[in-house]
Order: sequence, then C-alpha cells, then structure tokens
Amino acid sequence: MDDESLDDALADASDEQASAEAGDSGSSGDDWAAAMTGGDAGGGAQTSAFDNLAGGSAVDGESQNMDFLLDIPLEVKVELGHADMIINKMLQLTQGSVVELDKAAGDSVEIYVNDKLLGKGEVIVVNERFGVRITEIISQADRIKNMG
Repeated sequence: MDDESLDDALADASDEQASAEAGDSGSSGDDWAAAMTGGDAGGGAQTSAFDNLAGGSAVDGESQNMDFLLDIPLEVKVELGHADMIINKMLQLTQGSVVELDKAAGDSVEIYVNDKLLGKGEVIVVNERFGVRITEIISQADRIKNMG
C-alpha cells in the first residue's frame, strides 16, 4: 500500500469516526476536521473566557494563600540517636534496661519536620518535660536538596 492510499484510508476512517461521534446529525468530515484544527466550518472550537480569580490586589491574594498554609499540620520529630542491636539482645530488654545510643550527652540532636531535616538543637528540660532549643537551621538550598 503506497503512502497516498494510506492517507486516503486514514481520512476515510476519520470521516467515519466523526460521523459516528456526531450521531450522523448531518455534519461532514470537513466540519470535524475544521473543529479539530481550529477552523470555523459551522461549529468550530470556541474559546472560553475565565474570570480573574485573584479578586483583588496581588498582596491580598498572597495573604490568603499564606493563611491557607498556616493551618496545615506538620509532624516534628527530634532524633536523639541510633542503636543497632540483634533480635536476641532486643528480646532481653526489660523495664529499666539501658540502650546505648551513638551520641554522647550534650551532642546536638537533629530536628525533622515531616521527615525532612530542618536543623539541629539541644535537649532542655522545661517544667519537667523535655524540649529542644533550636541552635541551627539548615540553609534553604540544603533543605531543597534533602527533599529529593
């Protein structure tokens, strides 16, 4: 089959498809082709006009966006350290057992927000509860690298 007859067969198939989709309401393949290519052959494509969603100045829109973001809950975790142990040692743990971590007392701890490193801090006690004083926040460039 040569290229010209293949093109004719594709054009005929497109015409049949257009007739079937239009429900044979008298539209021809030319109408369908014009509508698909943006031509105006009796019912071509129309453009839609959309209202401006900002509804005010850019500052108002930015303020509304920030207000929306301020209500998103985040999970904050503080990692004191790690310990590797085999199952046998873990099964021997009882109340009062001590698990030695890979950090020394006084070392900084990592602060994670939604499992992404935010910075480092030091553990403090406030009203008989543990807390973390933030001592370092990683740079924005490093936070972006950690997101991937």
